[in-house]
Amino acid sequence: MSNQIETQIDVTLTERNRVTALFRLVLVVPMAIFVASFAPSLSNNTTSWSVGLLVLPAALALVFRQIYPSYLLAFNEALLSLQTRVDAYVLLLTDEYPSIEENDVVSVTFPEVDAKALNRWLPLVKWFFALPLYLVGIAYILYAAFLTLFAWISILFTGNFPEFCAEGIVGVIAYWNRVVGYALVLVTDEYPTFSL
Repeated sequence: MSNQIETQIDVTLTERNRVTALFRLVLVVPMAIFVASFAPSLSNNTTSWSVGLLVLPAALALVFRQIYPSYLLAFNEALLSLQTRVDAYVLLLTDEYPSIEENDVVSVTFPEVDAKALNRWLPLVKWFFALPLYLVGIAYILYAAFLTLFAWISILFTGNFPEFCAEGIVGVIAYWNRVVGYALVLVTDEYPTFSL
């Protein structure tokens, strides 16, 4: 069994809501503001690259005490799950408005975290080891953008979401969740695969 973050999104392929699909970027603004409120400000004009994930405290706790505080783990899991629900809505995978609480449509499952089993010093260099993952992830983002545009047109004209688009977009979201789990949230030392 993999020791990675697992992402499950139930996509409805037929009878999609054309009106909400047309105005999706406008409808998601309140949730985007809510999610962005968790990002600590680095200065007056920029926000944190980690969107509020508590990366530094988790890394320091792992390096110096070899523990992963349960409250940090719970917060990071809840925030990544919320972000995934918002992403699924923006990328047209679901017509259900993103819930602030857990739901049955989008599920993000963290692996069992045993801080004693994690390499104590790896959090210092994981960001560097993840550079190839980021580069591949950028290509995947472009791929997901193309699939989302194609799916958006398909929903507007036919009311259906193409299955190949759903598989690709869910794969990209799952890929980025695995990368975040490895490089930022630090819940695993298992290097993520490059595949969707």
